[in-house]
Amino acid sequence: MRFGAIIESMGSWLEATHLVEQIKNVDFPGLFTNPWFLVPFIALVGYLLYKQAFRDLAILGLVGGVWYASGTPYMQTLVVGNELQIAKILPVLFGGAVVLGLLIYLMIGRSD
Repeated sequence: MRFGAIIESMGSWLEATHLVEQIKNVDFPGLFTNPWFLVPFIALVGYLLYKQAFRDLAILGLVGGVWYASGTPYMQTLVVGNELQIAKILPVLFGGAVVLGLLIYLMIGRSD
């Protein structure tokens, strides 16, 4: 199977499941007051602290931070009228490079 066909099938799957819209419509404050999410999340954080897996805890924090930052009003104003705002995209680009560098360091860099 060609790489292009795999990408096309993944794209059609994402469109069929409406996954992107579901992620955009997450009620962040409501999520952290819902016990069906909060109890397993606290259990996961407690388990990672018990196992002293600070690397995994840092990765979880980075992913959560990126997810939170992607929903801020600043991110909503990056594209105005089908035009990308270059002055606003550069801080996002450099911030993404820092986060990616940290993730690479944590995953394949020094171990605990």
